[in-house]
Amino acid sequence: MSDALDEGPFFHGTKAELEVGELLTAGFRSNYRPEVVMNHIYFTALRDGAGLAAELAAGDGAPRVYAVEPTGPFEDDPNVTDKKFPGNPTRSYRSSSPLRVVGEVSDWTRLTPEALQTWRDRLAALRADERGEIIN
Repeated sequence: MSDALDEGPFFHGTKAELEVGELLTAGFRSNYRPEVVMNHIYFTALRDGAGLAAELAAGDGAPRVYAVEPTGPFEDDPNVTDKKFPGNPTRSYRSSSPLRVVGEVSDWTRLTPEALQTWRDRLAALRADERGEIIN
């Protein structure tokens, strides 16, 4: 992994209820392609980006955004930076090392029900399209 230039703060969106000090690790199914077990843990420096991920995450819990700190090296997320947003304006990253939860964040922007449905429809179309692969 290359040296990342972003100093954070960093955020992770999920539906899991977590405690300060817990470690988030790779090895779980992708929220976007459930048949794929992820080799990395993903995070962003944009709290609303983490909010979007939380709203789209699998599970029945409430969407949550956590402030996190990487415990090891990290790199730009190639699933968005190389394919969709060169230069990483989404400030999206991934690491094979755990992320440590440092707190829960409540001041992120929630999606309207209509916007959330639009995102879910996009993801469903991506799942149906074999070209929508995840770089793992």
